[in-house]
Amino acid sequence: MKRVTAKYEDGLKAALKNPDEAAAYLNAALEDNDQKVFLLALRDIAEARGMTQLAQETLLNRENLYRMLSSNGNPQLASLNALLQSLGLRLAVQVDSSN
Repeated sequence: MKRVTAKYEDGLKAALKNPDEAAAYLNAALEDNDQKVFLLALRDIAEARGMTQLAQETLLNRENLYRMLSSNGNPQLASLNALLQSLGLRLAVQVDSSN
């Protein structure tokens, strides 16, 4: 029996190397209003790019990156911003038109 999951993960990681795809993936994760979902989505993107490379680019310890992006992670804004910039992404605030 073939592992379909491996093919899905490979395809996802390949797509998440594209900043536009990564941004859409993170925006979809934010719609859940759950920090854990967002952090795990960000971890998927970071793993697609390579944690060792990101650790070097952000000057963050690789183990700290894994911890920060775990479901129990609670990254500081500066660390989150450094990681997003390294991925070619940025934080933005928009008006909530539903209010």
